[in-house]
Amino acid sequence: MAVQLATTFTGLRFENPFLLSSAPPTESESNIMRAFEAGWGGVVTKTIGLHPVVNVDGPKTKFLRATPESTQLSMQKRPGTALHSSWNWELISDKPLDWWVPRIGRIKQAHPSRILVASIMAGSGTDEELRHWQALAAACQDQGADALELNLSCPHMDRKDMGSNIGKDQGLISIVTQAVAEVARVPIWAKLTPSTTDIVLEAGGAFLGGAAAVTSSNTFPSLPLVDPDTLEFEMNVDGFVSSGGLGGPAILPLSLAKIAQLTQAFPDKAFSGIGGIASFAHALNYFLLGCGTVQVCTAAMLDHAIGPNVITALIAGMRETMERHRWTSLDDFRGIRRDRIVPHSRIRRPDAKAYHGGYDAEGYAAAETAETTER
Repeated sequence: MAVQLATTFTGLRFENPFLLSSAPPTESESNIMRAFEAGWGGVVTKTIGLHPVVNVDGPKTKFLRATPESTQLSMQKRPGTALHSSWNWELISDKPLDWWVPRIGRIKQAHPSRILVASIMAGSGTDEELRHWQALAAACQDQGADALELNLSCPHMDRKDMGSNIGKDQGLISIVTQAVAEVARVPIWAKLTPSTTDIVLEAGGAFLGGAAAVTSSNTFPSLPLVDPDTLEFEMNVDGFVSSGGLGGPAILPLSLAKIAQLTQAFPDKAFSGIGGIASFAHALNYFLLGCGTVQVCTAAMLDHAIGPNVITALIAGMRETMERHRWTSLDDFRGIRRDRIVPHSRIRRPDAKAYHGGYDAEGYAAAETAETTER
């Protein structure tokens, strides 16, 4: 039987399960059009809001690079380095809703078979802010947006009642999601922050409020490094810096841990995985843990902004992997490694006679040497 890359997620048919995530590459109509033409199954717009937004003066996104065979990690461009991560302190779209509305309509007219997800954000704590969520939802879906992704996770908003400040509060998540559900005719996805004590609780609040899916996770709160020569932060404005979001390869294992928590707690719910994906080998981890779609940002930004080579490689990698394992659809392998993640106490311990402290791995002194030194 032929391999089927198309999949259904939250009731929507995707030609493939790969999306461009809400980020700088999805800020413009032209980029989103190019992304669909390149082959992405879906695109999540840059987050749309109602309150005025002014971004920082200077670069909003930079990339950290590692030097092989050394400990050097820096945003400085230099030959022979490998990508470590991305770092940004960009706020949501600085373009108003009136700018976005006609563009959402034109994008959907041009690409009716591709899935366009509108990312939206408002505040919390007042009826007026809940009405803002509803106004954003209604305007986007009226223009043809196929789903709504609630940004409950931006780690560096300029207002304390937005972004991850909502995403750390189970009650607020539920209230906001329920308010949107009152007007939504399309599926609601809740994008959560990894900066929380128990992401399962926050996901529970989203599902209770009416979310059809949870996206996990947004970038991790972080700071850029200090240049040891100048003693200045590598990313700064007038010498000052604020917390930003870390993405890219460095967060892949961290994001997988969050997804594993979620999919084990809610095995029958839908999840869109995000964090560190640059190849199908990376995406496969999310699918094996139970995700129905995955989203990409950093790798695409470094590939002509919208990742034409990335999506080509993702599709080819998925097809080859499915043929090799004789899978015909994503449902054949979605979640099949979820049950391999267990409490630490369930990991087998060695027999006492064969156990040497576990320190015979790379970087540790041999057990006999360590004992001799102690004497």
